Amino acid sequence: MKVVVAHNRYASGAPSGENVIVDAEIAQLSTAGVSVLPFLRSSDEIGTFSTARKVLLPLSPIRNGESQRALEKLIKAEKPDVLHLHNAYPLLSPWVVRTAHSLGVPVVHTVHNYRQVCAPGLYFRDGHICTECRGKAFAVPAVRHACYRDSKAQSAVMAATLAVHRGTWRGVDRFVALTDRIAEHLRDFGVPAERITVKPNGIPDTGAATGPGEGFLYAARLTPEKGLELVLDAWRRHPDGAFGPLRIIGDGPLRPLAEAAAAERSDVSYLGVLPNPEVRAQLGAAACVIAASTWHDVLPTIVLEALCAGRPVLVTDRGGLPFLAGDAGWVVEPDPAALAGGLAEAHAGAAALAPAARRRFEEHFAPDVLIQRLIDVYRSVLR
Repeated sequence: MKVVVAHNRYASGAPSGENVIVDAEIAQLSTAGVSVLPFLRSSDEIGTFSTARKVLLPLSPIRNGESQRALEKLIKAEKPDVLHLHNAYPLLSPWVVRTAHSLGVPVVHTVHNYRQVCAPGLYFRDGHICTECRGKAFAVPAVRHACYRDSKAQSAVMAATLAVHRGTWRGVDRFVALTDRIAEHLRDFGVPAERITVKPNGIPDTGAATGPGEGFLYAARLTPEKGLELVLDAWRRHPDGAFGPLRIIGDGPLRPLAEAAAAERSDVSYLGVLPNPEVRAQLGAAACVIAASTWHDVLPTIVLEALCAGRPVLVTDRGGLPFLAGDAGWVVEPDPAALAGGLAEAHAGAAALAPAARRRFEEHFAPDVLIQRLIDVYRSVLR
């Protein structure tokens, strides 16, 4: 079987679990005997564009001609069986679905967010859950609130993109929904249930960490919806040193908050952006991992990595987080007082729950099981 894996990589300055998942999936498919043809663009490329290309960039989410020509050339040369799309924005655009279909290639799409309906893809605005654009032919609220990159102009382009590609998305042959919540979102969008397969992401099994670890790890993009402010508020409700160290990994607009917390308290460390091996080392050093998203986070990779390392998780009750945690962690409301209480419980019970965390990974997120399910999805669209 020959599969094109198409993905617009997120910028390297903002660590992306989605990039990690796509890289791992390509490697796992290759190991399983699938001939993988990576069709990748990166948002890092934008910095190298000429002025003329940057002027045209806002139209890229609707249709990127350069990417369509390259994809058409690849398909004609390699004659793949399936195209598997992950992130399309901004340098691929959903038009790759139309290009593949025009050449007789079926499309599988893994849905990592809510971008079929929501301009930023988060169902989150101004610190709260927002679904105002759901069911609308044109996402006027997204423009009014400048939801995409805090720009009304760019939000208008993205709203136009959503309108133009509503039919494009509904024409995808099979959707891979990472959780039941994503499947519900797709059904609400108008996708028939029989064209949706629920399959979580898998990551390589790097083995369980040794020792019990100490304190907590928070690793995420430092953006409002990922809950850094919530974590720091809850942490400050306890005396300095009460739960061992809090290590923060990541970068983004809220980086000054992490730096200020590290300067203020001896039990907070801001480690910046780290390569994957060092992130795994920090996972092993911690007793518990925090994922405090305040939006309906889909399937954050750091939680999978925590379970793989045998580290229980403290998560909010948003999106796919309770599903991930299962019996290997604690689920609280995205409220400072609730999270502060969760910190105390997790500190007391993390060591005892470590075996359950590793067991949950082996039973539900082992890569060999999940990659076979993905291959079965490919076979089903070919049938």
